[in-house]
Amino acid sequence: MCTAATYQTKDFYIGRTLDYEFSYGDQITITPRNYPFRFRYMGQMQSHYALIGMAHVVADYPLYYDAVNEKGVGMAGLNFVGNAVYESEKADRENVAQFEFIPWVLSQCASMKEVRTLLERINLTGASFSPQLPTAGLHWIIADKDDCITVESMADGLHIYDNPVGILTNNPPFDMQMFQLNNYMSLSAKQPENSFAPELGLSTYSRGMGAMGLPGDLSSASSFVRAAFVKQHSVSGESEAESVSQFFHILGAVDQPRGCCDVGEGKYEITIYTSCCNASKGIYYYTTYENHQITAVDMHRVDLDGEQLVTYEVVTGERINRAN
Repeated sequence: MCTAATYQTKDFYIGRTLDYEFSYGDQITITPRNYPFRFRYMGQMQSHYALIGMAHVVADYPLYYDAVNEKGVGMAGLNFVGNAVYESEKADRENVAQFEFIPWVLSQCASMKEVRTLLERINLTGASFSPQLPTAGLHWIIADKDDCITVESMADGLHIYDNPVGILTNNPPFDMQMFQLNNYMSLSAKQPENSFAPELGLSTYSRGMGAMGLPGDLSSASSFVRAAFVKQHSVSGESEAESVSQFFHILGAVDQPRGCCDVGEGKYEITIYTSCCNASKGIYYYTTYENHQITAVDMHRVDLDGEQLVTYEVVTGERINRAN
């Protein structure tokens, strides 16, 4: 039940949770400007914008889960199993395999205006990276400081939705996710007034009762509502520390603790990592299930004109600051 979110203070932030029962061996990965991207149908791109994000690197190729480029455009792919349907190759389109969609977009788009133009020509195919890594059913959130969209490839074609809440989870399709918010329009961060029956003299007995009815289960549909509510009511200062801290609190509202989502055979879905990237500055922050201390990687502290991927192992193991 992964969740992605955007957040705007002085800078623009985008990040996600990756919720699954195991990790593929992920690394924070910086792709410099002169790393040769080899695309399945579109040939080689020798020069492009630099990227930073979380990826599973296979045969020196970054399979990004989420990333931002040096121009401030961010993107994340989330599970969309059962609804994702990809096309076969088409001669009159720019054919892009689903596993290379993130680098295809972020390597060449400096704004969401350019993203929308690029998507007019695209055809997402179901080609897999390798027999060992079959095609994943995904949909994507793409955003910068000015605009946010959701992209879904389904049986009836490619859907590009405006995403005014800046939130994405898994199923159902995005238009259905947005529609269900109508069910919660009465929720508020403020205490409720008695509109049920004023003559009964009903009153509040606890803080937070304006949000009664906010779903608390672990389904992706409920996570969408909960994350949207928390984000819409989030308040933080403009500083980097305050903004990053608040972002992790937003996604903390949909954290998956081990044991609550049983997927069988003694396995449980957990929040493997949570990311928050300052897309304006190219700084990637993250925590893991075993490590709540925030770790940061700054893409501008490496040679962005290089030709080789730069990777950082994910920090695991709880860091406890002992006061005595």
